[in-house]
Amino acid sequence: MFLHPLGTKDDKSTARKKHKKAHRFQESFKHQETIYGTAVPGKKGLTDKGSAAGPPRRDKTGCRCYSWGMELTRTITLNNGVEMPTFGLGVFKAESGDETSNAVQWALDAGYTAVDTAAFYANEGSVGEGIRRSKTAREEVFVTTKVWNADQGYENTLKAFEKSLKELKMDYVDLYLVHWPIKGKYKETWKALEELYRQKKVRAIGVSNFEPHHLDDLIKDAQVTPAVNQVELHPYMQQRDVREACRRHNIAVTAWSPIARGKVLTDKTIGAIAEDHGKTPVQVTLRWELQHRIITIPKSVKKERIIENFNVFDFSLSDDEMARIDALDQGNDGRIGPHPDTITV
Repeated sequence: MFLHPLGTKDDKSTARKKHKKAHRFQESFKHQETIYGTAVPGKKGLTDKGSAAGPPRRDKTGCRCYSWGMELTRTITLNNGVEMPTFGLGVFKAESGDETSNAVQWALDAGYTAVDTAAFYANEGSVGEGIRRSKTAREEVFVTTKVWNADQGYENTLKAFEKSLKELKMDYVDLYLVHWPIKGKYKETWKALEELYRQKKVRAIGVSNFEPHHLDDLIKDAQVTPAVNQVELHPYMQQRDVREACRRHNIAVTAWSPIARGKVLTDKTIGAIAEDHGKTPVQVTLRWELQHRIITIPKSVKKERIIENFNVFDFSLSDDEMARIDALDQGNDGRIGPHPDTITV
């Protein structure tokens, strides 16, 4: 269901839209069939597609933006042609059971079309349950999960993936990620992801928490370039070097911990901008990420907060406001989570 810039629902031609979405879903798998032939989708750039607003624009991060007035597109085209929603629900630290399944159901019923989970979160089963409870068909939900560090390596990853499918009660996932770059293992893990992609069990594969040197090392021997790199990213840790590396390799960037674990709530700069727009600091921060063409996956298990977080498509930040938030970057000093180079099994 399409949401207009002011948030009103358009129910016209619903069946036709669903048919087109299902067709795109089928085509995304057809696109994979050339991977071991002469064309390798992962080695290509991000796909350019026109829109009602004209051709897409490219910013310094390399991602495309399509807009109608104040609204950014709800999807980004990955480097293999698959469309990924730019806004989703994160469920890190959400308790397995009703807490997670309710959050997922509320999000999907509110208009979200993506959910990000992981084997490590121990709530994949609840994510699947929430999707089944919702009014949204499975093929209209973009599901991401990840292989955990202890399960890395070729054979272990294949087994871990099957376990995730069983937990989700699904026969495919939309995006499968290597959770952390475990030294000596992530290349073999990546080969397993390539095999899953070849078998059409996943629509896209990617990585998480990969630094530029990890990306360079992985890609030099890979048959498929990662479609996504999910990293800690927020106003205080803007990952400029990682974003530049992803731009070079045509990899989309997803932000985890997009509101810096609530730190933005007390930030004076963000607070002033929020007051000017009649928005919350969280909404301003998420909008800042979207305008930088960064996929964002804020976590919440409260219905009102889930709905509030999604209400970011009815306003826009000026160049000056974007620059003011850009200036909050503290580089590695702003990091909340661990540095990827310190992670071991």
